[in-house]
Amino acid sequence: MTLSLVLASQSPRRQELLTQIGYTFTCKPANINEDIKGNELPFNYVNRLAIEKAQASFQNIDALQQGSTIVLGSDTSVVYNDCILGKPADIDECIAQLQMLSGNTHQVLTSIAVISKDKVLSDVVTTNVTFKVLSLDEITRYWNTGEPQDKAGSYGIQGIAAQFVTNISGSYSAVVGLPLYETTQLLSKFGVNTPIQCRAEEKI
Repeated sequence: MTLSLVLASQSPRRQELLTQIGYTFTCKPANINEDIKGNELPFNYVNRLAIEKAQASFQNIDALQQGSTIVLGSDTSVVYNDCILGKPADIDECIAQLQMLSGNTHQVLTSIAVISKDKVLSDVVTTNVTFKVLSLDEITRYWNTGEPQDKAGSYGIQGIAAQFVTNISGSYSAVVGLPLYETTQLLSKFGVNTPIQCRAEEKI
């Protein structure tokens, strides 16, 4: 059976990362409520969202195609002192968030969930990111570039904010939006492989 891979996201960064390592897929973004529940911990929050996104996308697939479809959902949260930093509503919130991260180490939690008709598997990857000390002028100028407005934690590591990072411990691609090693390992359990993985199996 030929399997079809669906990405439950419209994120161009996640699409680029999947394409980068050779996957062929279609996108079916999921519209879910992303509010934090009560005292929900960041780990549980990102894991739940990835699963719910994948489930919502899978439910929108024609029933006749569900048996041959694999859906990948993902969510990324920036966390400092166990507090989830969302997308900034305005420059004041951006300043507040980046001043928290300034000169400190924070965590980026990226979850992945893969769903088929018969099973659900998920994983959460934590990456530690350390920022240099940022001045108010730097933060203000960064806001004016337009980059932080739609980014969790008010920054995009793949863009202008790369110059703020003094150290990364963990998966860089997870900070961008998708942990590629963990994604390939999870998808392979559903029979969805990259071209490199397929060739490796053919030689065995």
